[in-house]
Amino acid sequence: MADQIISEKATRPDFVESGEPGYTKFQHAELHDKVLNEEARLGTEQEHAMGLAQALKTHKRAAMWSILISMTVVMEGYDVTLLGNFFGYPAFRKKYGVWTNEKDGYQITAPWQAGLNDISGVGNIIGALLNGYLTAKYGHRKVIMGSLVFLSAFIFMTFFAPNITVQLLGQFFCNIPWGVFATTGPAYAAEVAPLALRGYLTAYINLCWCMGQFISAGVLKGLVNNETDWSYKIPFAVQWVWPIPLFIAALLAPESPWYLVRTGQLERARRSLERLSQPEHNINYDSTIALMVHTDKLEKEERSGVTFYDAFRGTNRRRTEIACMAFLSQITDGGALCYSGTFFFQQTGISADASYAIGLAGTAIGFCGTLISWLYIAKWGRRTIWLYGFYVLVTVLFIIGILACVPKQTVQIAWAQSCLCLVWLGAYSMSVGPIVFTIVAEIGSTRLRTQTVVLGRATYYIGNIIGGVLQPYFMSPTAWNAKGKTAFFWGSLSFLTTVWGFFRLPETKDRTFAEMDFMFQKGVPARKFASYKIDQDEEFLARD
Repeated sequence: MADQIISEKATRPDFVESGEPGYTKFQHAELHDKVLNEEARLGTEQEHAMGLAQALKTHKRAAMWSILISMTVVMEGYDVTLLGNFFGYPAFRKKYGVWTNEKDGYQITAPWQAGLNDISGVGNIIGALLNGYLTAKYGHRKVIMGSLVFLSAFIFMTFFAPNITVQLLGQFFCNIPWGVFATTGPAYAAEVAPLALRGYLTAYINLCWCMGQFISAGVLKGLVNNETDWSYKIPFAVQWVWPIPLFIAALLAPESPWYLVRTGQLERARRSLERLSQPEHNINYDSTIALMVHTDKLEKEERSGVTFYDAFRGTNRRRTEIACMAFLSQITDGGALCYSGTFFFQQTGISADASYAIGLAGTAIGFCGTLISWLYIAKWGRRTIWLYGFYVLVTVLFIIGILACVPKQTVQIAWAQSCLCLVWLGAYSMSVGPIVFTIVAEIGSTRLRTQTVVLGRATYYIGNIIGGVLQPYFMSPTAWNAKGKTAFFWGSLSFLTTVWGFFRLPETKDRTFAEMDFMFQKGVPARKFASYKIDQDEEFLARD
């Protein structure tokens, strides 16, 4: 039956030839036929029937390629921790800061801290938007390879920067490709992974962040007492380790079969599926592609475009809102205070060496927390994990703020606040951190997945810019000097975000992309997504 769809060059008018030898595709106008619908139904049943063990056995290649492509996110995680912690780094402050007084020594002023944070965010936004445009035309692999080449050149600016102005420009240019990587990882993982592996491989992206931050914290801890320029030059130079092996991985990786289906390259999509699985396991590739084609057609009937504008039209508007708010929640949850907390630790009276030791421990906690999340990510829903994570984060932030209100601030209180930051990190890395990548990767329609991820990530970067402006002023002794009381601000934002999630965040666990298309088009309320029953004979799978 499936051969009628893909393998045969039938005499029916729905098959047409392209200029590529051996390449067959069919016009989408004829995709209403019962053969395709039956194949799509079979593909859906296969997705739901496959358990974790079988998925790992059959699709271990997909897992491997997804893991390798997502490793590009390690570089962004490394840089984010690097720059934020350099503000409390003695040698960096001496090189790029100004002398304040005997107590505080050299400091990067609040305006320059805000400027460095902001310009990085601007670069990220530009990179993310470029990815949304370029990937729709050239696919994931070519965009990643080009970005790695440009990044290798831009690192020179940060390494050799003679003053803070050049450092700022270097950070801007480096963050453009990092914006590409941060938005490619979730989209590629969601598109190459079967349903049973999708949650794990998208949540793995947060683990890549943690790996980058752990490496960064380790390098910084080892060099914090080095008084020469090499104490901050070496951390910048470490970034040259990644591009070449990652370029080779992207060169050899299969392209996303969803991208190939969207561009009408069905024969290449089939070959990509073969490379992403074990052919000897008797996989029905025809039904898989039929489900992809059916899903693509279902979405085209509502909105045929693949531009950023289309992401704000029809049911895609709701999906875009969810993606944007989910990514923004990684800012409003107080990460600016707790995630890069070495500067905060120093302002509470803890030594620089101890502060970086705590920071290193925090990144290790983040790494382990993400691994722990894999134990229940298949059992509990995305919505459940996100909500309960926020309940804990809000509580921890308000406790930190309350401790800062004690009239006599002692070293013991400072250590208590620091330990609470580690508790925050543990809760975040077991919930909001990894599950947001899963939510955003799954929530967009297949035709607009990259654009949805890009818009969500751009919202994150905008929030990060605003937080990057406010946080230095909250913490710096040369500005508002609020110290631990800053937690009240972030705690209030976290509470409001939790309220949004309770009413607006749907459950996407165990849903194929076609099923989610159907529920969004039906207008199913967010709190009913998990319990909504889909009749397989309803319109979305039984069109004539």
